[in-house]
Amino acid sequence: MLEEVERWLSTRSWSVTDRPLHQILAAKQRTGRTVSVVLPALNEEETVGDIVAIIRHDLMQQVPLVDEIVVVDSGSTDRTSAVAASAGARVVHRDDILPRLPAVPGKGEVLWRSLLATTGDIVCFIDADLKEFSSDFVSGIVGPLLTDPGIDLVKGMYDRPLAGASGQGGRVTELMARPLLNMHWPQLAGFVQPLGGEYAARRSLLEQLPFPVGYGVELGMLVDALHLVGLDALAQVDVGVRKHRHQDGQALGRMAAAIYRTAQLRLARGHLIRPSLTQFERGEDGFEPRTYSVDTEERPPMAEIAEYAERKVA
Repeated sequence: MLEEVERWLSTRSWSVTDRPLHQILAAKQRTGRTVSVVLPALNEEETVGDIVAIIRHDLMQQVPLVDEIVVVDSGSTDRTSAVAASAGARVVHRDDILPRLPAVPGKGEVLWRSLLATTGDIVCFIDADLKEFSSDFVSGIVGPLLTDPGIDLVKGMYDRPLAGASGQGGRVTELMARPLLNMHWPQLAGFVQPLGGEYAARRSLLEQLPFPVGYGVELGMLVDALHLVGLDALAQVDVGVRKHRHQDGQALGRMAAAIYRTAQLRLARGHLIRPSLTQFERGEDGFEPRTYSVDTEERPPMAEIAEYAERKVA
């Protein structure tokens, strides 16, 4: 491991207990910074309500840490929107944000558009499929941004159990993202969960970053933030255990392909590899190929969008 990374781990890697809530609240009051929590959601009616209710109770009603909770629904066919609204979130539909640009499928697309649907100086992203959720996920990753002006982006780190086995979750992280980062961006080798969906950042940073529209958004954001603000402006906080719905192997394969594509775009902006992935499923007549396109589009920095610039002036 690079000496720089070892130093970073000792100075920019914390536990949620390192910053008591009263300390975070005092910093928020002193700085006047506002906090938006965004949950990107697609058919998450079973979990989104509990997450919203816990954040609202613990961090809005009990203490004034969070200023708004926004659930961005990207086309759910279940009761995700109704459940989220009933729990106290403001629900915005992806297609209603920046409607002049037709939306494309993908998590990164939703996160990018959420910048136009929120107002907080600090934006905290939380996946909507978490089980046994704790508000420590929010306070833990928002805390450094409020108490330390030199921090611009904070990732959550946690154990990810799989089928009862500790540390076996995050298969795409271990098989794809971590090798890529160690080989090509070794300064980022200290991140425990580089692909984790729980992280917070200053709006002033997020609005300058391009957003891959799909699964590559987390890796792309880390790499681009490293180049824009440097390693010391990035941090991670241990928030415990993350339990969520796990995807099957083929879905993970498609995720890995999108992440590799995101990395490849950043390594060489010239010749591009074939943006598709063929997988196989056993059918009645043997193995049948299924070919999927790999996310190739990226949204430009939000600061370049006219509607966003107009809102900032207003």
